[in-house]
Amino acid sequence: MKTYNIDLNCDVGEGVGNESSLFPLISSCNIACGGHAGDPDTMREIAALAGQFGIRAGAHPSYPDRAHFGRKSLTLSRAALAETIREQLTLMDEAARDAGVALRHIKAHGALYNDIAGDRELAGAFLEIIRPYKHNRLIYVPAGSLIARMAVEEGFKVWEEGFADRAYNPDGSLVSRSVVGALLTDPEKVCEQVRGMVKNGTVRTLEGTVIPLSPQTICVHGDTPGALEILTYLSLELPKESIQLLS
Repeated sequence: MKTYNIDLNCDVGEGVGNESSLFPLISSCNIACGGHAGDPDTMREIAALAGQFGIRAGAHPSYPDRAHFGRKSLTLSRAALAETIREQLTLMDEAARDAGVALRHIKAHGALYNDIAGDRELAGAFLEIIRPYKHNRLIYVPAGSLIARMAVEEGFKVWEEGFADRAYNPDGSLVSRSVVGALLTDPEKVCEQVRGMVKNGTVRTLEGTVIPLSPQTICVHGDTPGALEILTYLSLELPKESIQLLS
């Protein structure tokens, strides 16, 4: 039977405090670096914890919007966006160095992540901002998105990402969190979605249609209700489907 290997990641450092429970069940993490949550102490602490568990650690920058947890689109000048993202990445770099951990990737958070997925100008601006990391960091971007194609064309190392705990629209975008059914919290349904993405390269939309989606990394949000229960269930069930976490 064919074995499938997948990176399973979580957004962490966002004030939930469940990292020590989640880390044994995942293979990479995205650490909030001050834009929507986090500070130098939490960045350093969680980077060190990732090192202890041997999982890949990455930076998770966002719009500078702690009031809305980075989940509200902001209109920033190119210069202002560059300033805040560079500041966040610099803080995360310093925290990781202090913790003795090498950062492996960059993944934008929340509204910024969704905005750069399909806005060519904003995607180009984001790629220009992170260009200094082009040769030594992966970037996690939405599977099948415009920014994924642009990043590959520009020579970035890309892992396309899917979501275990979020519903999809027919165009491959995530269903707005304001819509009923946007968040998947039933471990069985989450597992079914992961299985489809990994083994079939597809995902069933909230409307019931099936669309192509073939990610290299799959996210379970650390602040999803029942995140630990979901990941525990996946750790038990995915191996039965010959799906293994990347080492």
